[in-house]
Amino acid sequence: MFASSVNLIPEAPVSDLVHLGVLAEELGYDRCWVYDEGLATRDVYVTLTAIAARTTRIRLGTGITNPYTRHPATTAATIASLDELSSGRAFLGVGAGGSLTLGPLAIERTHPLQSVSDLLAACRGLLDGDVVNMTTPGFELRNARLGFPCRRGIEIWLAGRGPKMLALGGRRADGVMLDFINKPDIGQSVELVRSAARSAGRNPRICYSTMVITDDAAMAQTKPHMTYRLVDSPPAIKELLGISAHDVDQIRSAMADGLEAAAQYVRDEWVLPFVIAGSVQECAQELAELVDRHGIDEFLLPVLDLHQAEPLMRAVADVVGRAR
Repeated sequence: MFASSVNLIPEAPVSDLVHLGVLAEELGYDRCWVYDEGLATRDVYVTLTAIAARTTRIRLGTGITNPYTRHPATTAATIASLDELSSGRAFLGVGAGGSLTLGPLAIERTHPLQSVSDLLAACRGLLDGDVVNMTTPGFELRNARLGFPCRRGIEIWLAGRGPKMLALGGRRADGVMLDFINKPDIGQSVELVRSAARSAGRNPRICYSTMVITDDAAMAQTKPHMTYRLVDSPPAIKELLGISAHDVDQIRSAMADGLEAAAQYVRDEWVLPFVIAGSVQECAQELAELVDRHGIDEFLLPVLDLHQAEPLMRAVADVVGRAR
């Protein structure tokens, strides 16, 4: 049976996120990820700590953090502290980070593949209790070691899309999260992870994350967050979907006024290949088929609009229950 989880973006007061974390546990979700979006949202670790204090079972971690805004050793120490506070429920989700997080801090996303690889190496060593010495373009560690006991084997998940990042996840991470992948390409992405994992003698778990759309409100929640995904899609995907250069320019220009403004130029038919959509029963059937076909271990629901979070989380819990 596959696991289920939610990814909360902390765009509301921390108390609201705590309510949703508690609700996720009550609805049977196995894991609660929290976005790390820097200055754009509340702090990811304060939010996770607050949720940890009000829950007892659900696992908690970053969804995702990056190698640039914090020293990797600080990230490791924070996750180890969260794990201690939550009685062994913490995990670490990492990726290359995006413009929403890095732009306001004037941080350039340099050498993302190597930077994520260095982050993985540093955090894995520190979380396993090793003494770590590293010299990288982004940071150094000199005889570094956590000064307090830490549970060995804290999971590290990597989120990525490009083939090199997916292969890195297969070789080095405990799990790989595939986010809003064009559904016909899921199999290829999963095989990239597994092929790299086999070469390294590893067997990471696969998490598939996308929106579940059972009504017009869910489609409206999704469109703003498809704007940047569509304009940044590979040319082959744009051609397949019928997205012209004019469409891309129109969406990109409107994004200057916010994602909601740009969303009006996103067509339903462009969204559907990236999401699970239909009635509750149809969504459950499609999710079950995707899980079975690709050997997916976990389904992750991105909660993109906190004002509509509760009904969405309840609806998707129903979908997941029927799919199992």
